[in-house]
Amino acid sequence: MRVLVTGAAGYIGYAVGRRLVAAGHEVDGLVRRATGVPDGVRPVHGDLLDPDGLPDGPYDGVCHLAALTRVRESFGEPLRYFAVNVQGTVNLLEAVGETRVVFGSTAAVYGTPGRLPIPESEGTAPASPYGASKLAAEQAVRFHARTGAAGAVVLRTFNVAGSVDGRVDPDETRLIPKALAVAAGRAPHLEINGDGLAVREYLHVDDLAAAYVRALEAAAPGEDRVYNVGSGTGTAVREVVAAVEEVTGRPVPALRRPARPETPVLVCDAAAIRADLGWRPERSGLREIIAGSWNALTRGDG
Repeated sequence: MRVLVTGAAGYIGYAVGRRLVAAGHEVDGLVRRATGVPDGVRPVHGDLLDPDGLPDGPYDGVCHLAALTRVRESFGEPLRYFAVNVQGTVNLLEAVGETRVVFGSTAAVYGTPGRLPIPESEGTAPASPYGASKLAAEQAVRFHARTGAAGAVVLRTFNVAGSVDGRVDPDETRLIPKALAVAAGRAPHLEINGDGLAVREYLHVDDLAAAYVRALEAAAPGEDRVYNVGSGTGTAVREVVAAVEEVTGRPVPALRRPARPETPVLVCDAAAIRADLGWRPERSGLREIIAGSWNALTRGDG
């Protein structure tokens, strides 16, 4: 297939483009700068907020990953998040027309779940502008698919980590990148809110990229599907910090902050994507994620 990947120079978009090329697809990467895309991906310049500058293909499929993604930042800039994440998605759908779409969404659409592990049937109640903007974009993608477009798959991800091709997650507001930065001496301490018992799950970015390839190839005309994509294994913040110290052999000093209102446990039920698409995480053991990221951070061989 000829595939467009939006955000192809980003952390997840790079991994997805790399996997698509390896699977034999012809891949264009929508970027604002012509650097940072994987080998085999052709950079295409454009901006989701400029409809006249978006490529119209023709494409057989689109993996839509370009977005604003910081939960706390979204509270201060809600309109910017809705503009990029919702209007940008609408602009893209109008540009590519009846093309199968795999949309990168987030566990933030669930808010505080009533069931654990979280199934796709759990009600959506996002607690942040970020989560609300991604849910609205989801709905645009899904309703568009129902008009007879070539089909859509929404992938709701939880916490993505790890490294491919020596590239690490650059967002040090996230736990594992920040803890590794502290271990490497690039930051004095790690701030932990509350008692460090909040439980989250972690998925290797390459495992997530493999899910995109399977979802793209499975998208069917007129259908829209939603899948959780995660390891299903929860780990407390303090356990992640201990694992970073063990793998790196370095201390990670922590600065305790008052607890913030947050969901104590976020772990997904990923049975549906396993059953329907045959996807399984293969690289998402916590220590493997940390070791690969540490190698990439310190030696560039992740």
